[in-house]
Amino acid sequence: MAKEQKQVRELQEGSYVMMEETPCEINHYSTAKPGKHGSAKARIEGEGVFDGKKRSLSQPVDAKVWVPIVERKGGQVVSVEDNDAQIMDLETFETFTMRVPEDEDLQPDDEIEYLEYEGQRKIV
Repeated sequence: MAKEQKQVRELQEGSYVMMEETPCEINHYSTAKPGKHGSAKARIEGEGVFDGKKRSLSQPVDAKVWVPIVERKGGQVVSVEDNDAQIMDLETFETFTMRVPEDEDLQPDDEIEYLEYEGQRKIV
């Protein structure tokens, strides 16, 4: 399991958090002052790393949440066919197929960076 627990107050914009069982990158983080009998609340807005869906989360700042450990890796393009690219990981030399984002123009021998979490991969 590639995730750890952190308190909500330790999160910041640009980091990752699990929302609805999906790793999300935090786009906006704000806190509301505590009321007379409660604790401060944090509102977190994020976007799914692999699906691009927007999600939000509201929790007390002392609550614990799961933070996914999303790895940033390097790869080299072996071949490109339609919207799929054969990628070779530069550390393990494992090859796998990835969907190419529509705005990317990849050629064989290009070096890329990609994110990986529990078997899901995305070119950045």
